[in-house]
Amino acid sequence: MKLILDRIVLVFCLLVAVGLLGNGCASASDPSFTSGPNLDSSAARSAAPSNNSSPELYGSVSRFQVGDMVVVTFSGVSEVLQPHAERIKEDGNMTLPLIGAVKAVGKTSGELQKEIHDLYVPKYYVRLTVTVTTGQEQLFYVTGEVRAPGPKPHNAAGVTVTQAISAAGGLTEFARKSRVQLKRANGTTIRIDYDKALKDPKSDPKVFPGDSINVPRRSF
Repeated sequence: MKLILDRIVLVFCLLVAVGLLGNGCASASDPSFTSGPNLDSSAARSAAPSNNSSPELYGSVSRFQVGDMVVVTFSGVSEVLQPHAERIKEDGNMTLPLIGAVKAVGKTSGELQKEIHDLYVPKYYVRLTVTVTTGQEQLFYVTGEVRAPGPKPHNAAGVTVTQAISAAGGLTEFARKSRVQLKRANGTTIRIDYDKALKDPKSDPKVFPGDSINVPRRSF
């Protein structure tokens, strides 16, 4: 009798052990089973890094609109190319010599600058430097053989030709000093000897907003 009871107890223990083992396996294979704290899905998403960058982080980019004044200055070529100033028309375009209409609306100054450059080079010029600015401030322009050509802000106190050249980084070693040209906004052209202007203030005329100065390259 005791032997029978011992066997019953043994079988019962085996059944209990098998049941506990089965539950453990089921828990481990259950997709809802987690080995750690159950993280809320929204919290997990917020903790995960995002690949999307908010544009506000980079600030707003200034782009041209209809009616904006655009000033295009050319340099890097031997011949004199006068700056081109124009307000963007209703169709969003501005019209430039040789290349005609160029879409300006919606572009940054850098984007428009590159597009104009690529339309001129190499079809019309082997090399050409294009600078695009807005016409919101009063500017004069220095081109040719200076170290930093381009538009320069006009000082309310006034600026002379030699001072304007200085503001453009000074002359290069290839400058033809005796043939500096000052072109007024009204089309009048004045020839200036740079060395003489340095010594004699009367030979160093004032520069006004919209004027352009070109320093030609000397021949060898």
